[in-house]
Amino acid sequence: MARELGLVIIPVLSKVDAPLARVDEVKLELAELLNADIDDVFETSGKTGEGVKELLDALVQKIPAPRTLDNEQSFRGLVFDFQYCNHRGVIVYVRTMDGQVKKGDSLKFAASKKTFQALEVGFFTPDEQPSDAIREGEIGYIVTGVKEPGVASVGDTVLLAQGKGMPLSGYMQPTPVVWASVYPESQDDFMLLKQALLRLQLSDSSLSFEEETSGVLGRGFRCGFLGMLHLEIITERLRREFDLELVITLPSITYEIEYMDGTTEIIYSPHKFPDHGRLKRIQEPWVEVTVITPAEYAGSVMQLLYEHEAESKATETFGDGRTKLVIDMPLRELMRGFFDRMKSVTSGYASISYEFGELRDADVCRMDILVADEVVPAFTRIVSRRRLEEEAEETVEQLHLVMPRQQFVSKIQAKALGRIISSKTLKAFRKDVTAKLYGGDITRKMKLLEKQKKGKKKMKERGKVNIPHEVFIKMMRGGEK
Repeated sequence: MARELGLVIIPVLSKVDAPLARVDEVKLELAELLNADIDDVFETSGKTGEGVKELLDALVQKIPAPRTLDNEQSFRGLVFDFQYCNHRGVIVYVRTMDGQVKKGDSLKFAASKKTFQALEVGFFTPDEQPSDAIREGEIGYIVTGVKEPGVASVGDTVLLAQGKGMPLSGYMQPTPVVWASVYPESQDDFMLLKQALLRLQLSDSSLSFEEETSGVLGRGFRCGFLGMLHLEIITERLRREFDLELVITLPSITYEIEYMDGTTEIIYSPHKFPDHGRLKRIQEPWVEVTVITPAEYAGSVMQLLYEHEAESKATETFGDGRTKLVIDMPLRELMRGFFDRMKSVTSGYASISYEFGELRDADVCRMDILVADEVVPAFTRIVSRRRLEEEAEETVEQLHLVMPRQQFVSKIQAKALGRIISSKTLKAFRKDVTAKLYGGDITRKMKLLEKQKKGKKKMKERGKVNIPHEVFIKMMRGGEK
């Protein structure tokens, strides 16, 4: 991205004082990656201060000075980060591209059109240091006083409210691509979870959520994320910063559905996915993945890529024993434990990056889990037809292990494409009704056993299976016992 924008790139190697530092090897890697001279790579250490002065001097020499304009009405500030304070509201971190901004100026966000007054402006030294103004080419902060979610966003432009400046080009509204439902383990924490999500949304406008209700998990929120890393960061912050115990459903993606009558719909929840007989076409997002791995792991990586329906596009071998693979794969396969498995097969040495690509036709279907002939929506998922039987057997086996026995025999089944794919029987509790009988004719025992058998049969016809809350939690966490 820096190359595409024509920016100056300065290669720097840090932590050169570490006893295990591979200084020469990594300098060579950086030089090859950037097509630069190996002598241009700076060696620095934050611990000892080695190379810091030389690096700062290089920044002054190599980074071009900002251009200046005399028009004070053309203030434009690029928002590159922001945070939220209970007392001062949203504090945006900006780089002043044109003009200047002073305390008390009336400003507005270009994307949200929200106007506000600059309560304070200043620099970082590295703590916040108030100043009279932030001028062109300088980096600082603006205290907005805004306490509404979704107003500030990274990449937006701050302008003078009455000015004539135009927003900086390139801003795109963040759109969720991965969805997951978040429920509190205890329904008493529902309002706390709602407040926590609102707080996070103040400092992360790319997070979106809406309330939903599950018959088994209670009230929760359907949340949209930019990717798997974003999902992990948000859920970890909810646990650490707000001390919440959460149940996170299996992440899913959006599918574009075309029905037989020609109408289209965007589906982001598995249990809303239509039956296969009504569908004419299904499209799903694909991603372009770049993997850099030591050459000795290339064979294991290729096998993993085959299992995740990936298509190889290009392979490049570096002189230092590393291999670069460029592949296309469905986004749903990227979320199916791909990162963890890649770490495992490469002993943690692989590097992965991905970019979102176009929509392609998908060969997927909805798989329902039935307990005692009733569909459990919380276990519904979208799976590839290629792995349908494998997924069905794994899910049924996991549920069979964690499901408590009932008073009557019940079946656990996986259903897809209008048929049962996998099935397992959960045995019933059985009371020894003949325990109190001592001696006598065998027919006495037979009558009691027959009576018990009829009762179990009647119970099976009328009874319903009550799935404990703990079962759902264990299934979301991988079927642990």
